[in-house]
Amino acid sequence: MNDTRRRLLEMGFKNPILLLHPLGGFTKADDVPLPVRMEQHSKVLEDGVLDPETTIVSIFPSPMHYAGPTEVQWHAKARINAGANFYIVGRDPAGMGHPTEKRDLYNPDHGKKVLSMAPGLEKLNILPFKVAAYDTVAKKMAFFEPSRSQDFLFISGTKMRTFAKTGENPPDGFMCPGGWKVLVDYYNSLQTEGATAPAAATV
Repeated sequence: MNDTRRRLLEMGFKNPILLLHPLGGFTKADDVPLPVRMEQHSKVLEDGVLDPETTIVSIFPSPMHYAGPTEVQWHAKARINAGANFYIVGRDPAGMGHPTEKRDLYNPDHGKKVLSMAPGLEKLNILPFKVAAYDTVAKKMAFFEPSRSQDFLFISGTKMRTFAKTGENPPDGFMCPGGWKVLVDYYNSLQTEGATAPAAATV
């Protein structure tokens, strides 16, 4: 996101503003709930990962239907109504895992391809998110460089959640410390609730 601002400044835009717009409607039961995600966003701003002076945080009050390339068109069009001129689309937007196979349900690139052709989105500039991974040399997240692939570590969302649940820390520089603590505290609270919950009666 910081790279996008740099690119827009180079293109002549005077003060690009980032709209950080997390979904506020229902999501899957195992997704991190909105209040926790909002607290993480606050920490990202407090820690200076994103500039508070050029970032607007606002809740997008839409549910997540996990409809992949179909749903991402709604996400993009809604952001036009919010005043966005550019839309950053990531890998497998609004996607989910396949119900019976160990793979994603949708092709990871279909979202950005559909957005580039969808009617009604002509005035929205689509910015595909570059592949990023943890650079073990620079000790931070960076854009993946195939020429030195051995230096990069891909940490999936599943693996990140496993780290948080087990109390294992990710590599230094993978996530801002404040944001990571919020996630760890959330999973710790789930374990505490599970340990203190009364046993269900058998019938």
